[in-house]
Amino acid sequence: MEENRRKFLKVAGASAVGLSVAPVMKAHAIGEYFMPASQTGKHENALIGKHWAMVIDISKLTEDINEKITEACHSAHNVPELENKKHEIKWIWEEHFEHAFTDQRNSYIPDSAKHSPVLVLCNHCVNPPCVKACPTKATFKRDDGIVLMDFHRCIGCRFCMAACPYGSRSFNLEDPRNGLEDRKPKNPQFPTRMKGVVEKCNFCAERLAVGQMPLCAEVSEGAIVFGDLEDPESEVRSILAKSFTIRRKPALGTEPSVYYIVGGGDHA
Repeated sequence: MEENRRKFLKVAGASAVGLSVAPVMKAHAIGEYFMPASQTGKHENALIGKHWAMVIDISKLTEDINEKITEACHSAHNVPELENKKHEIKWIWEEHFEHAFTDQRNSYIPDSAKHSPVLVLCNHCVNPPCVKACPTKATFKRDDGIVLMDFHRCIGCRFCMAACPYGSRSFNLEDPRNGLEDRKPKNPQFPTRMKGVVEKCNFCAERLAVGQMPLCAEVSEGAIVFGDLEDPESEVRSILAKSFTIRRKPALGTEPSVYYIVGGGDHA
């Protein structure tokens, strides 16, 4: 009886080791090519900020630049192109000025701004109502001001979408992989999502983690500037000190971290 017991424990122990080693080996193999979006460990080149913010110069946005920015963002984050427009997923997109800034009643805003296509995205608010509305903490705000999504925690209740006054969140009504060519991600380094979860812009947190600026700023030809709002020497602070800027729906008290230059400027 004792001999049978020892054999059982030996086999069980070997099985346990196998089960524990397999995920580690898999994680190691994946780590050679992938950087999980939820990665929290600090890379030696990681960009560190106290309050990340963005400045967009409306006068520098054109249809071509907007398309270039949107394509770069959506490709990098495997945002699907679905045939049913009612199921559209978007992280950054184009809006008319009057739709983006519904509370602007200034008749003297330059025509160059008023009739320019405006890019909108998640505002990464200082006081994000989406975070307060989420019952599972699937949406949360980091210490550096970036509002992120944990796709695995999202239960699809869409309370965050109802709470967001900017329409910055999209819900996957169908499997988003259906909108990817051959159902394969354009960027294997960023995870695809599943049906029933919410997604949105993440200020390219995965790029900041390895020392790279957000892709939209990188390809914008100077129309978008990104930096630390708490750093008095940062470019965003310099721009805000010298240019007239507006934010979307400031009266709501959400304190958006995305600013827009109206009328053009020399620093964006």
